[in-house]
Amino acid sequence: MESLPFIEKYRPKKIDDLIGNESAKKTFRGIIREGSMTNLLLCGPPGTGKTTSIHILAKELLGKDYKYHFCELNASDDRGIDVVRNQIKSFCKKKSFLPEGKHKMIILDEVDSMTEAAQQALRVIMTDYSNTRFALACNDSSKIIEPIQSRCGVIRLRKVEQDKMTERFIQICEKEEVKYEKEGIDALVFCADGDLRAGIGSLQATVSGFGAITQETVFKVVDLPQPEVLKKVLMACIQGKYSEAVSQIDKVLKEGYNMVDVIGTFMKVIQQAKISEDKRLEFLSLATALKMKILQGLDSKLQFHSLLAQLS
Repeated sequence: MESLPFIEKYRPKKIDDLIGNESAKKTFRGIIREGSMTNLLLCGPPGTGKTTSIHILAKELLGKDYKYHFCELNASDDRGIDVVRNQIKSFCKKKSFLPEGKHKMIILDEVDSMTEAAQQALRVIMTDYSNTRFALACNDSSKIIEPIQSRCGVIRLRKVEQDKMTERFIQICEKEEVKYEKEGIDALVFCADGDLRAGIGSLQATVSGFGAITQETVFKVVDLPQPEVLKKVLMACIQGKYSEAVSQIDKVLKEGYNMVDVIGTFMKVIQQAKISEDKRLEFLSLATALKMKILQGLDSKLQFHSLLAQLS
């Protein structure tokens, strides 16, 4: 256990160990209580526990048969139609001697990356093989064809709440006997943005590199501009001090941060700023327009200066 990365070492083993998404956990408990499940489609952002939840369900439902009657195909596998017709179909056709009411289970991660032809082939297999239960995980349910969605119970997972992430990070630090500051934990939560897996990975990287969790060490590891500086930029804009905002943002850009990271962090700062909802939405709309321009290649300093002028 000592050599395991924190992500694996602290991976939930039971439904109660999952962080956040209480309504989804209630559904999972109901499935375990009934002893069987329908086909499932889990949708949500990365790091919210989709794959882990399915593994826990499979272990609870299959018990000692889990090793032989559970199959997982993850994002690193080929997702073409041949894989569906060969690997998935052969697993479904394989004879099993499970007790009555139990079914083989297969998890397909990142199913929204499958081609439409592969999804159509999967739909046929889901219909033909009632002895197998499918658990599909995706980030964007709009990329899943309707026939598959209609054959599944859809469970939507949200980003992990900030207070829940704070509790988990502190728990890990205390178990690992790592020194931490409140500002350092807050920085981890800010950078993770609801992705618990990314947050735990950043925590371990910070511990490995610096031995302690502080605001400074966390932002050095994740290589993002400090939000405190961008808060000053935002406040200067709100007060109409355009020149001051430009001076602050130029200092940030001179440090060599990626422009996409700067605008992404700036948008998080806007979301958390204590301003009216109307103003927040207006600011985010302008910032999002700039992010689109940057992603299209217009990443000059002038673009950011234009945004600050509009905000001011």
